[in-house]
Amino acid sequence: MMNKDGFLSLICDAFDKEIIKKLVFSRPISGEVEKISARLSSHRGRKLLILEYFLPGNTVSHKNLSAEELCEVLSPLIDGYRQINLLTSMGNAEYKISKSGSPVVLGGDALQRKLSGGELFTVKLEPIDREKSYILSGTEPFLRELGISSSDGRVHDKKQGKFRQINKFLEHIEELYARLPKDGEICIYDLCCGKSYLSFAVYHFLTEIKGRSVYMLGIDLKRDVILWCESLAKKLGYSGMHFEVGDILALSSDRKPDMVISLHACDIATDIVLSTATRLGADIILSTPCCHKYLSKRVDAPELDFVLAYPHLKNKISEILTDALRISYLRSEGYSVTAPELTDPENTPKNTLIRAVKQRGASAALLDRLKAEYRRCLEFVLGEGADDYLKEIR
Repeated sequence: MMNKDGFLSLICDAFDKEIIKKLVFSRPISGEVEKISARLSSHRGRKLLILEYFLPGNTVSHKNLSAEELCEVLSPLIDGYRQINLLTSMGNAEYKISKSGSPVVLGGDALQRKLSGGELFTVKLEPIDREKSYILSGTEPFLRELGISSSDGRVHDKKQGKFRQINKFLEHIEELYARLPKDGEICIYDLCCGKSYLSFAVYHFLTEIKGRSVYMLGIDLKRDVILWCESLAKKLGYSGMHFEVGDILALSSDRKPDMVISLHACDIATDIVLSTATRLGADIILSTPCCHKYLSKRVDAPELDFVLAYPHLKNKISEILTDALRISYLRSEGYSVTAPELTDPENTPKNTLIRAVKQRGASAALLDRLKAEYRRCLEFVLGEGADDYLKEIR
């Protein structure tokens, strides 16, 4: 079994072979550094490991390590954290301190064997001074009001992940823009909108960058949140933004939305979002699911008992099954569906984007087959609970 020194050697070997995707130190034993995240980079032809130190007060500091100083710096860092995750293009390894206080390395020996023989899949080294081109710059007034950037347009360190997430979402809007009406007002609903990060971003993108007229409706059960959103929209002069307190299950509208968006609607609320979006006839649906507790508690698939017997694996497969069922449902309603990663998993574990576009001209026979397939999938996963689930989301 690999020990601490073996894990350190594995990290250095992974650095040397250029396969590190991310190295994360978490659960500190002591000290003020809450987390350290590291990635490979390069500067003037030299390979570097860039460390990001996350400190209290929303501050982040950086340190660049060369090959010569790597092991010397990382050794004491390993001693200071209860959990360290090494993510590579060849597999992953985890170092952690057990309840008894002993170090345990999971996946280390297997990863080391992969590095010792066979073909290596290296990662691309991005130059340290390479600037990413984003749709938003950080100077937009709505970002400042949402607490993502400062008055001078600087994105706060702790909000970099949210900033990248919003920009990535807008990239998907850009890709689908040709699917939106070419003339007239674009109608968009944000279901379970919360603080409406996406609503404000999408509204800004379509009105300020694309020059379109937009009707945006945000709906949520929390009255205080809706009042806050209304106030902010008024302050920003976003006259096309409207907000309502309400249950989306009861939502009825004479106006078909061109697009429905939703960011991290909790648990089964995502299923209700998708069901409502299809009921209203949305042409485009963009939804990022949140947790998957409903299915985790109700999954009834004896064929999967060999996985479900282990809580950690049960949570993982419940997440996959939940999103797969959602995709199957949307396909049965005549949508073409993809499920890409929204942004770097390090920014948020809630990282899947369900991206659905209504297809015209699908045959009745095809839809009947897809509906039957969805029903079989539901019964496989939920057993006799399939009908109860459908009643809750419709």
